[in-house]
Amino acid sequence: MPCWSLAEKKPAGANTLAARLAKLGLLTDADFILHLPLRYEDETRITAIRDAQPGLAAQFEVEVVDSEITYRPRRQLLARVADASGALTLRFLNFYPSQQKALQAGTRLRIFGELHDGYLGPEIIHPRFHVVGAGESLPERLTPVYPTTAGLGQATLRRLIERALERADLTDTLPASLREGLRLPEFAAAIRRLHTPPPEMTKAVLDSRDHPAWRRVQFDELLAQQLSLRRAYTARRARGAPRLVASATLTAALLASLPFRLTKAQQRAWREIAADLGQPHPMQRLLQGDVGSGKTVVAALAMLHAVEAGHQAALMAPTEILAEQHYRKLAAWLQPIGIEVAWLTGSLKKREKEAVIARIASGETPIAIGTHALIEDKVEFARLGLAIVDEQHRFGVRQRLALKEKGLFAHQLAMSATPIPRTLAMSYYADLDVSVLDELPPGRTPVTTKLVSEARRDQVVARVHEACRAGGQAYWVCPLIEESETLQLKTAEETFARLAADLPDLRIGLVHGRLKAAEKAAVMSAFVTNEIQVLVATTVIEVGVDVPNASLMVIEHAERFGLAQLHQLRGRVGRGVAQSACILLYAQPLGELARARLKVIFESTDGFEIAREDLRLRGPGEFIGARQSGLPLLRYADLEDAALVEQARAVAEDMLHNAPEAAAAHLQRWLGGREELLKA
Repeated sequence: MPCWSLAEKKPAGANTLAARLAKLGLLTDADFILHLPLRYEDETRITAIRDAQPGLAAQFEVEVVDSEITYRPRRQLLARVADASGALTLRFLNFYPSQQKALQAGTRLRIFGELHDGYLGPEIIHPRFHVVGAGESLPERLTPVYPTTAGLGQATLRRLIERALERADLTDTLPASLREGLRLPEFAAAIRRLHTPPPEMTKAVLDSRDHPAWRRVQFDELLAQQLSLRRAYTARRARGAPRLVASATLTAALLASLPFRLTKAQQRAWREIAADLGQPHPMQRLLQGDVGSGKTVVAALAMLHAVEAGHQAALMAPTEILAEQHYRKLAAWLQPIGIEVAWLTGSLKKREKEAVIARIASGETPIAIGTHALIEDKVEFARLGLAIVDEQHRFGVRQRLALKEKGLFAHQLAMSATPIPRTLAMSYYADLDVSVLDELPPGRTPVTTKLVSEARRDQVVARVHEACRAGGQAYWVCPLIEESETLQLKTAEETFARLAADLPDLRIGLVHGRLKAAEKAAVMSAFVTNEIQVLVATTVIEVGVDVPNASLMVIEHAERFGLAQLHQLRGRVGRGVAQSACILLYAQPLGELARARLKVIFESTDGFEIAREDLRLRGPGEFIGARQSGLPLLRYADLEDAALVEQARAVAEDMLHNAPEAAAAHLQRWLGGREELLKA
């Protein structure tokens, strides 16, 4: 498809315009034609001032009665205008001399904007207007309004998009048989309708996106995503990788030594992973499961399998607390059966760190657990066969690749405690094989969730005191570390001081991200051994912390947390035999979104249901994290439309096998050179 160079077309100020367009990702004709309107404005008719409805945008044809610059309460331009039915005021808080000049008494204008009640009666603030030319007729079709950026006006965007439509290749990339079977319009017709809607198309239908033209665009966007991900999946499977064939001696020894039996879900996931590891191409699997579903033991089995096959395994976690939790648990399981586990983190002393790195490089240490320190340049593995990334959405693309590339085409297992809704897995994770832990191990105590207003804080403190005096322990989670003038939230340090004063007979600890690693480890160790009864913490304890005796959690300013975070935090309690509770302290007034989040977390403990609601409330960004870094999220398609996602997935498979040239053309139109970003 032809690429239009702005420098060739607009030499004057081209660099500035090009930079603004680039900010919107508008570089080629294909980019312009796929830059579709946010909404439409109806300039096809004139509304009389007396018929205008407050809050609704309308177009008026008026004559300027007078205009003036006033300075109370601030400098502004006011113009009084009228038609045969009434008068109103135009108010400009920011204006140019050219606007002031245009608003001379007697000038005929067409203005567009929302009418509001003002101090001087009906008014429109910052209307769009132009001077009416002699014999000027009304437009015959709706006016598109495009996403834009500072300094780039709608008129300029419309002109550039019109030119791109004249030049662009609008050849349909969908084979006619597939398109007709799906009852979708031709691409060229759909695109032209959305940019230049014919007179009979209504604003309500276009704005709601309930039209075949929008349906075609949504399908094409999903199809491009599916094509790219499936091609990435196929390319991975074409690579060579070490076949990790094991005798199952070590895995059998681990299973025999554990004080519990695997759930059916864990057994199923382990069989899927073991089968992948035995293949001659790299495993790329996501192990997902709710809080406490037992992902770590499945990872341990996978690592032992790699070791039995003569290779090394590494597990990377995003925080030191989570990495250390994994290390302690895995070392307790694996060292008794003769497998050394190394611990590598940035906080180790230089000599200790060098010794660990040397043992990993020599192959003496078969399993390494750590943070980002594992991907430092000086860390080399003798024979890395399996790379595991926990809470993989918290790492960037390059970080995940860096660990995998420590071994030549090593097998990769990603783990996530954030259950992923089905439609999201089908769209953003279509290049991965997915194993799901959809049941909890027996013995997990249900957690009672309570919503409590900040006004009842003293009662909550009394509840914490009662629980700890009875032999239990409690978490008190805060969203900030130190005072913020803008948010005015309770901070961890302030809360620690206040609880220490309110509960002088209890031992209280404080942990947050700014503590040095050794200090953090000391506090966590004291909490694990019950030397500390109340742990005041930020979200550093969100994942990986396992203290069965802690049966009560208080989350301060719960309205400020995301649903996934609240669910993860709540999962820190209910790990022992005692009845557990999570108290969500909230401050009034509650916004609509915060109220919706708290309602979901109060009513459900099902991680998959919570994830579906989170997706509905906030969109997919939180789930995929930095995975598609640099690649835009879906702009037009709706992930709740599972049927359309399924159709795109099926068509992608069909096109890759039966119409590869059409598939390549479709990818070029929608992704251009950005497809490589999906292949991490």
